[in-house]
Amino acid sequence: MTLANNTEQWQRLTQQADNIAGQHMRDWFAADAQRASRYTLSACGITLDYSKNLINEGILTALFDLADTMQVGQKRDAMFDGKIINNTEQRAVLHTALRNFSGKPVLVDGKDVMPEVLATQEKLKGFVASIHSGAHKGYTGKEIRHIVSIGIGGSFLGPKIMSEALKPYWHKGINVHYVANVDGCHIQDVLAKLDHSETLVVMSSKSFTTQETLQNTLTTKQWFLEQGGTQQDIAKHFVAVSSNVKAAVNFGMDENNIFPMWDWVGGRYSLWSAIGLPIALTVGYDNYRAVLEGAFEMDEHFQQAPIEQNLPMLLGLLGVWYTNFHGAQSHVLLPYYHYLRGFPAYVQQLDMESNGKSVANADDQIDYATGPVIWGSEGTNGQHSFHQLIHQGKLLIPADFMLPLNVHNQNDTHHAMLASNCFGQTQALMQGKTFDECFADLADQGLDEDTQRSLATHKTMPGNKPSNTFLFEQLDPKTLGALVAMYEHKVFVQGAIWGVNSFDQWGVELGKVLGNQVLDKLVNTQAPLDFDSSTNHLIKAFRQANQ
Repeated sequence: MTLANNTEQWQRLTQQADNIAGQHMRDWFAADAQRASRYTLSACGITLDYSKNLINEGILTALFDLADTMQVGQKRDAMFDGKIINNTEQRAVLHTALRNFSGKPVLVDGKDVMPEVLATQEKLKGFVASIHSGAHKGYTGKEIRHIVSIGIGGSFLGPKIMSEALKPYWHKGINVHYVANVDGCHIQDVLAKLDHSETLVVMSSKSFTTQETLQNTLTTKQWFLEQGGTQQDIAKHFVAVSSNVKAAVNFGMDENNIFPMWDWVGGRYSLWSAIGLPIALTVGYDNYRAVLEGAFEMDEHFQQAPIEQNLPMLLGLLGVWYTNFHGAQSHVLLPYYHYLRGFPAYVQQLDMESNGKSVANADDQIDYATGPVIWGSEGTNGQHSFHQLIHQGKLLIPADFMLPLNVHNQNDTHHAMLASNCFGQTQALMQGKTFDECFADLADQGLDEDTQRSLATHKTMPGNKPSNTFLFEQLDPKTLGALVAMYEHKVFVQGAIWGVNSFDQWGVELGKVLGNQVLDKLVNTQAPLDFDSSTNHLIKAFRQANQ
């Protein structure tokens, strides 16, 4: 397999980056009154203004040609067709099948998986209805009011962040609490607020052995029993999303309340499966289905739209442009909507766990960057902290700004102020402020010329900092589903160009293995210490503190 940096298109892009060095977006806008309209496109309820990027027609053409050379379209089609594209684990990658409303079969090893997917959706729908209607009651006859969702990674982040983002759609009378951290403080704080007889626990672990998830579930079971429940009562208060039905039943769960998972769904894509049960419990099944429908629409757009009008394609190519040709080491996500504040954390896992690789699919060592550090915060909070680095620091940090044009039950003044900050920040990052402009602003302040020049130097903003602006009419369930799917496919596009397997995570697996080995030494205090001297020293300190 030819690596991307060995292609003629890569060399063209290197030259294009050199060609625009010293040019400024401010001048491009001044020279082209149509730039914003030319570099804006809409799909699936999302409008993207990408005009404030370091691009021109020649650069875009070279990026499109690179995608063609690296066969991004063919790789995309192979994913949707159920081909084994996760080559290191010999698995298909079919989270898209979980939101497939086309009526067409999806084959894995010659078997159509859609009947099982649809049956699981119906089972989920029925269970949610039983909770919301009060038909499913706890062992004392009380209705369920609290859901404790226990997971880790994708089985935690996806449901939690989607639920937060859809707060205006929450089902009245149901409160969902998410727990992932094995730090006992978290689970203890959550349980301290709850009545066990009104609580349902949703445990999400494909194997039913995930260390953090299992320990938090065992702690919750102990709490339930200490509060007055019995082993027999477990069945009414604990359900699981897991492939290990036997372990869940042995735990005390009703086999009818165990929802399946499949090997062809990676953890960071699992919210579309029954892992999304807490989302459905939070917002109702109809709203959850709308999330799936929005994602399906984005899947269709990704497969069918020409590359120059294709949101995920364009975003993925821009990511490659900045990472590999401008040395960008990070990418910031800035949702200007309080309920979307957790979204950067979701994309962190999606992007960095997928493409943080140094070996290509053909076993070749890669000598170019394969992904930025993803970070971010809600607007306008970041403007009073880290935006300073983006504006005047020497690092190039591409930014994604996100804003719903309409929000539920909000004062118009608040939302107008929020929007003004969002648009003002993108403008300031693009155009900056020259020394002469800063010097002129200080003219009437009674300063001597040396002080005026000194202050103007410090106030100068270079601008030319790239950003995307995403607008939504409203962040309803369908639009949220499309937004998440858009970022999923963006990550796929980048991985396809870099030639990596975006669907394994061996770095994560190594950490789990070593963590378990260390745990054995912490619990078995007489076990000999045979790690490196630093790890042995740390274990000794822990043992001594916990004698």
